[in-house]
Amino acid sequence: MSIALSRSRLLRSPFLVFFSLIRHRHLIVQMAMQEVRSRYSGSVLGIVWSFFNPLLQLAVYTFVFGYIFQARWGVETGDGGFAAKLEFAVILFSGLILHSFFAECIGRAPILMQSNANLVKRVVFPLEVLPWVAIAAALFHLAIGFVVLAIGILIVFGGIPWTAIFVVLPVLSLMLIAVGATWFLASIGVFFRDIGQAIGPVIMILLFVSPILFPTDRLPETFRFILLLNPLTIPVEQVRAVLLWGVMPDWLLLAKHFAVGLVVAWIGYYWFARTHKAFADVI
Repeated sequence: MSIALSRSRLLRSPFLVFFSLIRHRHLIVQMAMQEVRSRYSGSVLGIVWSFFNPLLQLAVYTFVFGYIFQARWGVETGDGGFAAKLEFAVILFSGLILHSFFAECIGRAPILMQSNANLVKRVVFPLEVLPWVAIAAALFHLAIGFVVLAIGILIVFGGIPWTAIFVVLPVLSLMLIAVGATWFLASIGVFFRDIGQAIGPVIMILLFVSPILFPTDRLPETFRFILLLNPLTIPVEQVRAVLLWGVMPDWLLLAKHFAVGLVVAWIGYYWFARTHKAFADVI
């Protein structure tokens, strides 16, 4: 009874979301590495696909928006020719990799428990680590995306500013929202299978209603509050600030986003902890 009471008290603390990460960190890393390897097992190029996929995505969006729609970011790039398109590509890619990270997390979440049914039915297995495994695998692909982005910045801008050391802060903030959403959607997906069908349109909305494809000032001020409802908006803008523009992050804005992320993660974990005992019966 005292153990149950202690756990009930722990659930009231938002910082409990880090407890499972720290306690099972070795298991999470091991499972994430296994997941990444299994994703590319059997293919000829193997893990090279993790480099090729974001480059292909970048090429398609750059061609469509840079050449067909003649989109510009509003920065000075000489005559607006090939140099402008390269700069637009780098700016675009810096947002796309964050969207891909978030999309990978919430896209898998509704079927996360079903795809690990053998683990769900094990009494002793800590199910709360499965969302962390999904996050860790997505972080691996995000890290590769940042490597590609760094190469692009070196080519287009001629160097990476020292403020790039702060890039981990908006990523951490977005990671908290991602793991909270994954905990919640993984639980909901067990009981309501239709939730998986709704994730695709949500991912698309998150892309187009964000400052990934266009700068914030292109949107009329009346409607800019819509962008703030998107969890990607602040991380995308802050990543660009420290990586591309070489300016310090907005500490107050990041602190607010981190606080929101911590609350979302705690709510997701709390919901997951309250419902996970019924997973084995439903699955």
